[in-house]
Amino acid sequence: MFRHESFDRSLFNAAPARPLALDPGFRPLALGVRAYRRALAAHGSRERVVLGLEQNAGWAARLELDVFPGGADEDSLRYVSWMLNGLLWACGGSRAAVSGPRALCEAIAEEYGPRGPWAFEREIMGLAYSQPFSVEVMDEVPVPAPRPLALGGNLEGCRIGFDLGASDYKVAAVRDGEVVFSAELPWNPKAEADPAYHYARINEGFRLAASHLPRLDAIGGSSAGILVDNQVKVASLFRAVPPGPFEAQVRPLFLRLREEWGVPLEVINDGDVTALAGGLSLERNGILGIALGSSEAVGFLDRAGRITGWLNELAFGCVDANPRAGTDDWSGEPGVGAAYFSQQALDRLAGPAGFAFPPGMALPERLRDVQERLARGDSAAREFFLTIGAYLGYTLPWYAEFYDLEHAMILGRVTSGEGGELILARAREVLEAEFPDFAARVQVFLPDEKSRRVGQAVAAASLPALS
Repeated sequence: MFRHESFDRSLFNAAPARPLALDPGFRPLALGVRAYRRALAAHGSRERVVLGLEQNAGWAARLELDVFPGGADEDSLRYVSWMLNGLLWACGGSRAAVSGPRALCEAIAEEYGPRGPWAFEREIMGLAYSQPFSVEVMDEVPVPAPRPLALGGNLEGCRIGFDLGASDYKVAAVRDGEVVFSAELPWNPKAEADPAYHYARINEGFRLAASHLPRLDAIGGSSAGILVDNQVKVASLFRAVPPGPFEAQVRPLFLRLREEWGVPLEVINDGDVTALAGGLSLERNGILGIALGSSEAVGFLDRAGRITGWLNELAFGCVDANPRAGTDDWSGEPGVGAAYFSQQALDRLAGPAGFAFPPGMALPERLRDVQERLARGDSAAREFFLTIGAYLGYTLPWYAEFYDLEHAMILGRVTSGEGGELILARAREVLEAEFPDFAARVQVFLPDEKSRRVGQAVAAASLPALS
């Protein structure tokens, strides 16, 4: 891979000021970008590169960058390639456009082309937008028009809210904005190849919640994966389902449930519901919500309090520039968010931390074990959560390259208990030391414990408007 050549001499081989004891090879992209821009400023001459993304309904995002003249150096290719990667997983698109120095633009098109290294990105974007992903070199990249979704904030009536995760399924019954029942139901969707299992388990939760309401007016939900127009486009939850049954039964699953229940039903990305939960409960906007659970779920509520319609699949976006970084359990690519901001971090850090788990112990049980060790004062468990916090502190400024945020709300199973406070404290410490301007303008916070566990299901209930 061209972007990995000569990394030891690269500007992106930028180490934290205080190396991470459990991950000394961590090279935050935010530090690499800063090093590149400082070197560019010292050089004194530059050229402009513009990136753009088109979705099925039109152009959705545009990003302007400065690079070294000609852009033929390896670090300029790394820089633009990673910026396109970040924008792609934040926004999503069926086609990318790039303008600027010809040699650099053609190299980017080749990187993301059929013979380039970003095969997972091409595959997922093709599935999400039902057409092959491509990169086009243009003289001018179009300016997008904002197309935010008008969902959420509807509290009247009797509603069900649900949140589908990889290890549990949260459901809540909500009446005029008040929670009258909530539960976490264990399930194992990733191992089930029969679509009927998924349909039946989700319906079981609906029936349980509906039994606590005098009537049912609407259903709102969130799910891991990529959903467009209430259809499942890509989701690791259903990875065991063969392509044929997936297309016939999983893709329209929520449309079928809407028809069966006969009420308005809306389902969106779980990360967007995370951000919506923060906006509703705290009356704040400009929120980047990050749920650290089975994977990393991200959503964004813009400064006007609107869901943007972007993918927000940062679990697959790079956060670590080191080509030898750990991989996640799906994309197989190094340095992606899911391997740093979810239970999957245990796979990478268990060895350095000295954790020994019984063979076959699942990640949720491993996490619970580490949380119990922390409660007993175990120093290795403490270091694990502090490492997650350091990852977060170094990554939030990278995410701010793509989101105009004022607040970052952190929640999810990994943040439960004392571990969440350690994550937050270390993240703030890193930001204040390494990114003081960012720390001064962006508030990073945890919601209360109850909101961390079931807040997404409650916020999801507010998605549909009543006819």
